[in-house]
Amino acid sequence: MSKPACPKCESTEATKSGIVGGRQRFKCKNCGYHFSVAKTGKEINPYYVIKALQLYVEGVSYREIERLLGVSHVSVMNWVKKYGMKAPRQTEYHPTYKILNQKELAEYFLKPENLKGAGLIVTELGDKYMMIRWERFKQA
Repeated sequence: MSKPACPKCESTEATKSGIVGGRQRFKCKNCGYHFSVAKTGKEINPYYVIKALQLYVEGVSYREIERLLGVSHVSVMNWVKKYGMKAPRQTEYHPTYKILNQKELAEYFLKPENLKGAGLIVTELGDKYMMIRWERFKQA
């Protein structure tokens, strides 16, 4: 294991100096500064963060995003807060989505009636495609 660099002077000359909060503590030989190494955790691929935020802005709920991407809805909420995302209020339109493979997507676009009366966006989702469609609420 290589010795960590001191965050104060960036020297790699450090000695072990106990354990604090379950993490190894070090003392820099150069400046005498005590520090501990950063906790290494499970890092989420930025692809999933971007897809989750795109889906949120498109009006997909946190729980639906969780089901689609396999990422905790709490993580999605934290990303929304972290990046200051706001979904626009939706009054006239509501999104529906379908997960399609390439052949199903091509067949969908061949029918002209599928392309009228709604907004439509297609985004890659792993080896498949997600089609989000906005339809007007029916007025009584």
